[in-house]
Amino acid sequence: MLFDIRKRDVTTSTNDDAKRAAVAGAPEGFVIWALHQTQGRGRIGRPWQSDEGNLFFSVVLRPPLPRSEWAGYSFVAALAVQETVDYYVNKDIEGAFSVPHNVEMKWPNDVLVDGKKISGILLESEDDNWLVLGIGINVRCDPDNPMYPATSLASETPAVPELGDLLDRVLDSFDSWYARLNHEGFLPIRAAWLMNARKGTMRVKLPAKATEFYGEFLDLDIEGALRLRLQDGSERKVSAGDVFPFV
Repeated sequence: MLFDIRKRDVTTSTNDDAKRAAVAGAPEGFVIWALHQTQGRGRIGRPWQSDEGNLFFSVVLRPPLPRSEWAGYSFVAALAVQETVDYYVNKDIEGAFSVPHNVEMKWPNDVLVDGKKISGILLESEDDNWLVLGIGINVRCDPDNPMYPATSLASETPAVPELGDLLDRVLDSFDSWYARLNHEGFLPIRAAWLMNARKGTMRVKLPAKATEFYGEFLDLDIEGALRLRLQDGSERKVSAGDVFPFV
């Protein structure tokens, strides 16, 4: 995929900009990168704190797979971010690093460093012709996150990359995983995701409901849903909701 990166000092939301570009006919690989967002958002419309110094970008995709399989692209994006963050926080800097950081993916679309959130992913689309993928990575600032402890690359490693270099590395990794999903299907993506998935006991809050329950991570099914074993021994599949590791 060829990436056409358009950099902006400030915008309301890179996802909104990319969606307008997609409707206007922007090709696959069109990227909006902003140094600051005034109305950044995450899943379920939650605000995404967008301090300057962090990375915010959105990519226009025109997937060859049917829309029913587009959820797989969220896992592709998570793999790309996990691979990139792992490179920066765990590379040996002149022999100084001794204790590796644990970089994991938390269902459905977060990346964690030692249990703290460093990235979020948002997929949006309004028809069958395009998909916009938004990614935020905390680089120099640790946002206030009432739902989940947050961290940044600057808090985890002295080797903080320039934003442009970080963007290029994420896009290169994403391109590789994206091609693999399109040509080989979801199974190899699922296998790679499970290798670095946050497991253990999970607390689940269902959307638009007061219901919450606990379960032990079992697996990811072939459609990307989370499988949990509940306290009574039964199994439950979760296709949407907020998941928090229980410590």
